Amino acid sequence: MKFVYAFSEANGLSKDQLGGKGAGLSAMTRLGLPVPPGFTVTTEACRAYHMHRQTPHNLWMEVQDALQALEQQTGKVLGNPERPLLLSVRSGAKFSMPGMMDTILNLGLNDEVVEGLTALTQDARFAFDAYRRLIQMFADVVVGVPRHHFETALEDLKMARGVQEDLSLTAEDLQELVTTYKRLFKRHAGFEFPQSPQFQLQEAILAVFKSWGNRRAATYRKLHHIPDDLGTAANVQAMVFGNLGATSGTGVGFTRNPISGDPQVFGEFLLNAQGEDVVAGIRTPLPLCDLQNHLPEVHDQLMHTAGLLEKHFKDMQDFEFTIEAGRLYMLQTRAGKRSARAAFKIAHDLAQEGLISREEALSRIQLESLEQLMYPQPVTHHGQKALLKGLPASPGAASGVVVFSADEAVEVAKTRPCILVTPETSPEDIHGMASAKGILTARGGMTSHAAVVARGMGCPAVVGAEDLRVDREAGVMQVKGLTIRAGETLTISGSTGEVFLGEIPLQDSQLDPEVFEILSWADGIRKLEVRANADTPQDARRARENGAQGIGLCRTEHMFFAEERIPLVRKMILAASAQEELEALRLLQNMQRRDFEAILLAMDGLPVTIRLIDPPLHEFLPQMSDLLVKVTQLAQQERSEAEETTYQEARELLERVKQLHEVNPMMGLRGARLGITRPSIICMQVHALAEATCNLLAQGKKPRPEIMIPLTGTAQELAYVRHIVEEVLASHDLHLPIGSMIEVPRACLVGGQLADTADFLSFGTNDLTQMTYGYSRDDAARFLGTYVEKGILTFDPFTRLDEDGVGTLISMAVQDARRKKPEIKLGICGEHGGEAHSIGFFHQVGLDYVSCSPFRLLAARLAAAQATLNNHTQEAVLA
Repeated sequence: MKFVYAFSEANGLSKDQLGGKGAGLSAMTRLGLPVPPGFTVTTEACRAYHMHRQTPHNLWMEVQDALQALEQQTGKVLGNPERPLLLSVRSGAKFSMPGMMDTILNLGLNDEVVEGLTALTQDARFAFDAYRRLIQMFADVVVGVPRHHFETALEDLKMARGVQEDLSLTAEDLQELVTTYKRLFKRHAGFEFPQSPQFQLQEAILAVFKSWGNRRAATYRKLHHIPDDLGTAANVQAMVFGNLGATSGTGVGFTRNPISGDPQVFGEFLLNAQGEDVVAGIRTPLPLCDLQNHLPEVHDQLMHTAGLLEKHFKDMQDFEFTIEAGRLYMLQTRAGKRSARAAFKIAHDLAQEGLISREEALSRIQLESLEQLMYPQPVTHHGQKALLKGLPASPGAASGVVVFSADEAVEVAKTRPCILVTPETSPEDIHGMASAKGILTARGGMTSHAAVVARGMGCPAVVGAEDLRVDREAGVMQVKGLTIRAGETLTISGSTGEVFLGEIPLQDSQLDPEVFEILSWADGIRKLEVRANADTPQDARRARENGAQGIGLCRTEHMFFAEERIPLVRKMILAASAQEELEALRLLQNMQRRDFEAILLAMDGLPVTIRLIDPPLHEFLPQMSDLLVKVTQLAQQERSEAEETTYQEARELLERVKQLHEVNPMMGLRGARLGITRPSIICMQVHALAEATCNLLAQGKKPRPEIMIPLTGTAQELAYVRHIVEEVLASHDLHLPIGSMIEVPRACLVGGQLADTADFLSFGTNDLTQMTYGYSRDDAARFLGTYVEKGILTFDPFTRLDEDGVGTLISMAVQDARRKKPEIKLGICGEHGGEAHSIGFFHQVGLDYVSCSPFRLLAARLAAAQATLNNHTQEAVLA
């Protein structure tokens, strides 16, 4: 196996072997651009080094052969003082990881060569400046000596000479600095700075390989989902020097503006500097347009080169260059990092210019870019460090005063924005969640109640912040010894999971026209229908504005948690007689009818899937622990006549709550089971929906409701509840589609049996994941992060569908259902309906639609189109 390729001979090799930087250098060389010659040591060599803890046996022979060819090409020799060849050694992984791995410049200098370089250039200042840089970089990268030792010595020297800039130091000053650097090297490394250029080269290549495993590189890969086993290439290149005087320089540029996406070359440069000076911010660079004033011919050549690069690579390029004595050299090109806004504009403009197709433009957009555009974001953190960090559960950012209860949130929100801070939330907190600008919880995962509801409302949320301690009684929260009281201000970022003390300015998102045009391209390509999860008329209207093709999940129980309805729901649950229950149900029916009417009207002409009540009844009742405290306190005090009545009522309520209490309510009396044991509740809901539908039909509207029965595990359950629903609908002379929500593993195993009875099936992947893994989605945040970190899980299965386990169950159910009833409509309404990888899977298994939060609709539309394009690509490869 060959491990080393000259830039000029690497034609046909991919980024997998050459890394992004090596592939770019090879391409620029073939284009005839002014690239300093060199060679690439492949990623395979790096992988072998990490696997076997040693380099392949023939690697150094290949490096030596490539070096000799480079010496012949340049007419220079590594280590020869009369004709010195100096080298740069840089990393270059398949995927761009800017600044994460290591680089060494000016390699090949030693005490003899620096004197030869001085004589050759007649510039001692330049020669010793290059030498001091090599010593510092070699010490840092190869030996691990902290940079600050050398930076301190440099600052001390400038202070002693009374100068501010490095450029103000003389040749004699830099000679003295080299002596100081060599002394520092020996003190901290334990040996003299190596004088052998061959040794320097080998150690530099190994250091680049080792840097693949450093902490910052590993963290970057984790954040950007880059596999750990790719390895990095090492690029060895003849040095060119930007620090040779006023006609030399160095810079970084982009072929388009990476912030706005505007089609102008964008970048910065420094005269009389090396590349690290621009990147490290040692000196303040100038805008690239100013190069016209200093070196106009070089500026024109650079602009022409930028155009060639973009046309060749058909994407915005991030390039590095050096100017040596008025001559331009290109050192790197790669696809440039860009802002979310720029990503859309660049993809759109490249398609409009004919450089790429619309399909290619769609495939380049990352869903994260779209989500970033849609939510308010902090303008700047002003250098503030996060107070704490949790799970980024619902994107966006918000500032407000701290409140510790839902009731307090309602009151405070009347006069000022607030952040609801709580150990966890329950459905009973919905009114406070709706009032708060943001939500922060100490417990809970990405699909906990707080997370799911917050995303549905478009409310920023940070959940599972384990360093957070909340004392509601005292009205304080504590973070690592810091106490924060109610009324103090926090800013949370649900996009990053960060929480800041104080108020940070926020800016609203404004979507550019290019975003909507690209989404229209996506709608013309995708096969999956995209619906929304919406529980209120406001959500429904927002969903329609964002392009929803219907509502795939309307959770009717969320309507019960409105402040004025909770007492009625409790009256219905705790009714002592049928008449008392009937009175409460009649009032609730009127309220639900109005809700359904408004939602159906907002989605007029589009399907709306109404899920019958799902959660266990005790969730609508006061907490048993709170009641127990109240009863105990009343029992221990002398009571007036009124207090005695309160005491007796509290005792009765406590007994009733005890009767309804379940050890494992998520697997208890809920969903279809509740409908079978308490049919009056679902009858009320169906009557309300039927009345709303008939009212709208009478007005000439086109309501399209569908009824979904939750949590069925047997065909008999589904048939029993369907019969109840159909009897109610018949009393209104209505026939509506009736389906089931598949949330338990058994339902997946009998998909064909359920299809016999259902008009449609929708997978509730939140509960299905919970029950398949046996993980409580509200408690799993305590260990899922550790599981992912230790490699036990590749990702959180509540945020991205587990295709091997849960996905296999879904595939079985789809195939079984299609065999039994080919025309049956199949969809998904869990949180995974808005996640890109999951959407790709749902496309593959043949679902008809996905349903997600209104705030994830745009991303889902794009992901569905990308799934179609990916499928076409796979089919083309197989063909």
